[in-house]
Amino acid sequence: MARTAGAFYLLEGAASAFGVIHVVSQVTVSGNATATAASVLDHQALMWAGFGLALVAVACHVVYLVLFYEIFKPVSRTLSLVAAAISLVAAAIQGCAALFQAAPLLVLRGGGMNAFSAGQRDALALLSLNLSRQAFDIYLVFFGLWLTLIGYLIVRSTFIPAVVGVLAMCGGACYLILLVPPLAGYLYPWYLAPDVIGEPVLLLWLLIVGLNPWRWLRQAIEV
Repeated sequence: MARTAGAFYLLEGAASAFGVIHVVSQVTVSGNATATAASVLDHQALMWAGFGLALVAVACHVVYLVLFYEIFKPVSRTLSLVAAAISLVAAAIQGCAALFQAAPLLVLRGGGMNAFSAGQRDALALLSLNLSRQAFDIYLVFFGLWLTLIGYLIVRSTFIPAVVGVLAMCGGACYLILLVPPLAGYLYPWYLAPDVIGEPVLLLWLLIVGLNPWRWLRQAIEV
């Protein structure tokens, strides 16, 4: 179960990194709606692929949040449920970001927008991409809260080393800087340094080592 959770965790991260972060940054020309609209129309296949991967990321997210809940339920049913609820909200926001990402294609290709001038459609396309990025940042805040709680549950567990949990907590906490966008912009990308260590360690531990089944069972029985 731990390895399956790690696999879906990895798939979600990879799909989000390319489907959302890379694609949106690739087609967006900051502050230039006309150039952004032209870029979107020139990369329609890439945009649709990014949208598809964004939806795959949401599906993977839902799967691993359920698995993480099951894994850490023996540590604390309440905290594990809170973490799952936060992760579910994050997945919903992630889905909204994906919809905003697809909106420029519909706007620029017509989609009942004939009442708007070409300039207005270009502006709406740029606005949609900006909203997608903002929604994804909000998703990352909730993801950071989830990761911080998971790290704390790992520290309290007996079946995964506490140091993995401490690193995960540090990795999750760094995303809370996004609550202050000017500070996040000023510190980018250095504020992500704890997560460069925390998440890979957690991911590799889940995929390679998993968890100690006897200690997990003992903690489950004690609960």
